[in-house]
Amino acid sequence: MKLYKSFLLMVALTLLSVNLSVARPVPESFSEIVKLRAKTVVNISTTKVITKRGSPFPFLPGAPMEEPKKFRRHSLGSGVIISSDGYIVTNYHVIDGAEDIRVRLWDETEYPAKVVGKDEKTDVALLKIEPEKELPVAPLGDSDKLEVGDWVIAIGNPFGFSHTVTAGIVSAKGRVLGTGPYDDFIQTDAAINPGNSGGPLFNIDAEVVGISTAIFSTSGGNIGIGFAIPINVVKQVVKSLKEKGFVERGWLGVTVQKVTPEIAKSFGLDRPRGALVADVTKGSPADKAGVQRGDIIIEYNGKPIEGMYELPRLVAATEVGTTVEMKVFRDREVKTLHVTIERLAAGSATPESIIARVLGLRVKTLHPAIAEQYGIKDGGAVIVVGVLEGSVAEEENIHRGDIIIEANRKRITTVEELAEVVKELRSGDSILLLLKRASGYIYISLRVK
Repeated sequence: MKLYKSFLLMVALTLLSVNLSVARPVPESFSEIVKLRAKTVVNISTTKVITKRGSPFPFLPGAPMEEPKKFRRHSLGSGVIISSDGYIVTNYHVIDGAEDIRVRLWDETEYPAKVVGKDEKTDVALLKIEPEKELPVAPLGDSDKLEVGDWVIAIGNPFGFSHTVTAGIVSAKGRVLGTGPYDDFIQTDAAINPGNSGGPLFNIDAEVVGISTAIFSTSGGNIGIGFAIPINVVKQVVKSLKEKGFVERGWLGVTVQKVTPEIAKSFGLDRPRGALVADVTKGSPADKAGVQRGDIIIEYNGKPIEGMYELPRLVAATEVGTTVEMKVFRDREVKTLHVTIERLAAGSATPESIIARVLGLRVKTLHPAIAEQYGIKDGGAVIVVGVLEGSVAEEENIHRGDIIIEANRKRITTVEELAEVVKELRSGDSILLLLKRASGYIYISLRVK
């Protein structure tokens, strides 16, 4: 009996040691990773020419307008070297609209950079410099292998402080922030601040697993919530930018919405999953394949669709001309359809493009959890991330960072909701916007040209 108990104890200890060996040890220091990779991180400075116009007496109706004034705006960001001959990855928003882009290396040498290609939908840009020597390169890892709880290290230039290193863990994966149709962010508590944008996020194998892109806070500084674009997404985009200068995406031609528990129950679906088809574009691949309004797409090309945001990413990544199998839930039955994916036209109308064209605003949806940090307690909102030069929005002094709460007295929680209001406007019409600016609120009326 004693021998048997000793045997069981030995087995238990062996299993425990095996389980403990599976977990990677907490590193004592990240210094070796920094020594290996810090030289692959660059400082990016940009210059934009901004034109401002307005009245010297903005509160007096009919006051004369001042002559347009131009001034230069300088901004800083980060980037990472991905090839020894000078290809550099950064964020789209770091270089968007820049007339001059300069890249400074670890040894303080500086080069002008040209834009090889940029993709607003994923916030990725590819730059090229012509170095006089071979450059150190950061190897690209596999972001699909990242697990929540894994250590990550961010290197960048926050607030202009060159080559700042911060560390933390992966807080979550697959975060959807409402910034675009292809949201799939890594969330991390590694400190990411303004100026980190475009810089690399490394794993403890010293591989790039993400590109730092966003923070959310009420103060403008880090509060332990940062986001990075998965490097596997970046790889696909960079390959296309390098080969074509733009990103070619697949197009299905449906408008989808979330399947809530109530919707799942009313449609007879076993649980909330899939993407509910709210509309089908006439003549689109979906239309040709027989997709109908009210279908719930539950599987695409062999991959189950759990949430609506998974479908646009899968479709976009599908090679144009490929015929894929798609399963839809219709009339309480599963039907199999075959759809041939076409190319998404660069000029395809999106909610964002409609708002930009009519109002001159570049906007993004603020997720309710993020909106709450700005004092908005009753759902999401729409944040202004850019104002187009010469637009009605610029003339009425709408600023980047303004948050749109209402449009024509209607509560607005998403870009799509704002676009529905804007689509109804005609030349000469006005739209009344309620904005949250800093700690207060302001109404602004825009007249459509």
